[in-house]
Formats: sequence, C-alpha cells, structure tokens
Amino acid sequence: MAVEPQAQVGVFGGSGFYRFLDDVTEVEVETPHGPTSGPVALGRVGEVTVAFLPRHGAHHQHPPHLLPYRANVWALHHLGVTNVFGPCASGSLQPHVAPGSFVVPDQLVDRTWGRPDTFFDRSPVHHVAFADPYDEDLRQVALAACRAEGVEVHDGGTVVTIQGPRFSTRAESRWFGAQGWEVINMTQHPEAVLCREAGLRYAAIALITDFDAGLEDSDVPAVTQEEVFAFFEANVETVRKVLFRALAAKLPDARLEAGPGF
Repeated sequence: MAVEPQAQVGVFGGSGFYRFLDDVTEVEVETPHGPTSGPVALGRVGEVTVAFLPRHGAHHQHPPHLLPYRANVWALHHLGVTNVFGPCASGSLQPHVAPGSFVVPDQLVDRTWGRPDTFFDRSPVHHVAFADPYDEDLRQVALAACRAEGVEVHDGGTVVTIQGPRFSTRAESRWFGAQGWEVINMTQHPEAVLCREAGLRYAAIALITDFDAGLEDSDVPAVTQEEVFAFFEANVETVRKVLFRALAAKLPDARLEAGPGF
C-alpha cells in the first residue's frame, strides 16, 4: 500500500464529536478490513501530528455494533500512530459519578456479541494480555489534562460496553451498577483490545452525559439519543481543551509489543 502521511497520536471522536482541528489534510486509508468510518483528518498540534477519526463517521452513520473497528485501528497503525485517545459519551451507573464529570477508566467489561473483535481470527493465533485494558502512562496524561482544565475527573473506574444501539433496560442497568461498575458505553469494546493487539497505547476519556436508567434510589428518566448528543455537543469544547492539553504533554514514544503481522 502507498505510504501515507505520518502521525504520532490518534484520536477517535465519539457521538457529537465529529471535528477536532481546523487546518487538516484528509486521507483515505485502504485497509485489509475494509473502509474506515471515514477519511482520517491529519493536523498539527504544536510539534505533534494528530490523526483524527470520528468513529461513527462524520454524520453519525455507523451504529456502535456495526462500526468498522478493525479498519479504524489498522488505519491509525498504518499512519504511524503510537498513542490513541478515545473520548466517548457515556452514562453513569453510580450516584457519585455525575453528568458533566469525566472518567478516565482503568477497567473494562465486555457485554457485546457478534462484533469482529480481533485481528487474529485465523492463523497465526495470538492471545493478547488484556488484564489492564488501558495504558497507565496515557491514563495519567489524560487525568492531568482534565485537572489542569479544571473539570471534575474520576481516576479509574470500570466501563461496561453494551451491544447497542438500544440503551439498557432498568433491570440491566441496576445489574451493572450492583457490580460496582461506574460507566456504561457502546464502543469501548473492541476498540481498546484492537489497539492493544496492534501495539497502540490507548486511553479512554469518558464524558458522563447522563445517569443511566437503573440508578438506585432515584427516578431517572429513560435516556434518549437526542439528549446524549445534545449534552456532548454542549460540552465538546471542554473535551477539545482537555485533548489539546494532553497532546501538549510528554507522551510515550514507543509502541507496545504488537501481535504478529504488525
């Protein structure tokens, strides 16, 4: 494949976050896993070249259970990316994690099914270590950026990834919260594990948009797509500021060990 412009950092945009930088060059990256969610926008933040890709597409045309996760991650790897930040709209499963706050999770639970979630579904077989799903160095960068920006941020927490595109029932939500999990989302799996397989360091930055419907001891109304999108869009400038601070920090300059073929 032709050599594409190189980038050091990748950013996956979430629901309501479809543009990041103003002065960009868009590139189409052909991948062995089909087309990406859309063109990759390459731009500069100081001395760093950033590859930005809205995971749902520029017009939110890809639902979470059908996202081209493998193509998206493969494209960032092909462009030379070492570090990936994954901002994402998320719901809260706990009363102390309020809408408007941020969570930089350290654990993940997968409750999805049927998604292509590995690069190694045929020979050669590769079993990736995934006890700690998020890169600790990048997590610390994201935490410091949130604190410097003055936003409330929770250090650590478990994000449970549901299949979507529907939201949880109240019973499901109560079950997740009873496990002690803090955050609910539809896209962290398999995005995080694919980055690990490709040797890319990955950290999520979850913007809490709502209390999930099963939150105990409250009359939380059923969340709607329109409310989630509107909340994220109202706070997207804060997400951008946090990312700009993170990108200006000292980031790891070496990838993790990747599986065969990368």
